[in-house]
Amino acid sequence: MAEFQTIRRAGAGVRTAQVDEGLRAHMNKVYATMSVGMVITALAAWAVAGLAVSEVPTEYMIREGTYLTAFGTAIYASPLKWVIMFAPLLFVFGLSAGVNRMSDGAAQVAFYAFAAVMGLSLSSIFLVFTGMSIVQVFLITAIAFAGLSIWGYTTKRDISAWGSFLIMGVIGLIVASIVNIWLQSPAMMFAVSVLGVLIFAGLTAYDTQKIKTTYLQMVGTEGEAFLGKAAILGALSLYLDFINMFMFLLQLFGNRE
Repeated sequence: MAEFQTIRRAGAGVRTAQVDEGLRAHMNKVYATMSVGMVITALAAWAVAGLAVSEVPTEYMIREGTYLTAFGTAIYASPLKWVIMFAPLLFVFGLSAGVNRMSDGAAQVAFYAFAAVMGLSLSSIFLVFTGMSIVQVFLITAIAFAGLSIWGYTTKRDISAWGSFLIMGVIGLIVASIVNIWLQSPAMMFAVSVLGVLIFAGLTAYDTQKIKTTYLQMVGTEGEAFLGKAAILGALSLYLDFINMFMFLLQLFGNRE
């Protein structure tokens, strides 16, 4: 009997080690997919607006040292800018709704396509903020995101109850932002930006823990076949948390020209 208990405990230890190893691989895939998406976003934004390294036509110049590329000029000088503005939202809904019908490879390509379109949309920040302030805020966001995500992954506290509260906060931010289009209130914009940073900081920790929990619930069950897509959806969630936190921090601390 004692030998049986020893064998069972040993087997449980091997099982736990396998789950831990699989979880690390799953999280690495999530972060790697998100990171590639961020690089694609940066390159797409750079295709529209960047730093001038030589003489450029005056019509492409935004300000000294910064210019719109010919591609960027074609976008912002035509109705195409409205398509670029709303395309990321359509991509998110489409990817979330259709991921079950896609292969893992197709879902990953769709995510990368979304990241590219998001980059085109985010290129407008070069029209408003200085390049140095964009880089500085990006670094601040990256440090904050890393700390929050690590905390969400390592904490023993169950923060799943945050979900409904944070989603309600996001809805409130959207409504307030739409209202402020007409009000043009600097005070409301400041309040929305502060709340936006706090809400997406909370979502970063929440989504990280949710990705971890989802893996632990699916591994070893019939749902294990969905883990590849779950990693892509997890990358999408964290990507959106990062982008939104970056944009709200940029509204607060970015230098405008």
